[in-house]
Amino acid sequence: MKAILTTIIIGLLASIYFSFNATVQEEWVVPEKYVNMKNPTDPSVDLDIGKALYSKHCKSCHGKEGYGDGPKAADQKGDLGDFSTSEFQAQTDGELFYKTSFGRNDMPEYTKKMPDDEDRWLIVNYMRTMEE
Repeated sequence: MKAILTTIIIGLLASIYFSFNATVQEEWVVPEKYVNMKNPTDPSVDLDIGKALYSKHCKSCHGKEGYGDGPKAADQKGDLGDFSTSEFQAQTDGELFYKTSFGRNDMPEYTKKMPDDEDRWLIVNYMRTMEE
């Protein structure tokens, strides 16, 4: 009986501890310089290049449709986002460019893999096509 009571108490304490210590992803604050940055590319031009770059660099985690369900998604710790949502699409092009360029946590920095800023802007243009 004593062992059962001890187990119940430990279980309750563990439940209380984990309920108040849930992992919440911190807000991704983008510097103002990038929030207001204008996309220098024409979204109707070179969309196929943006799609190809997305497929090569982003699809494995973010998925073909941008739902955050790519084959490597389960290995990532944070929320990969859903590019089809109005919340995601409400971000400015500059915010998406910043996040794509510099990353954070499991999201890698792409300024070395894609040193040409235009390539990252083309990916931003392609992500805009994922809106539902």
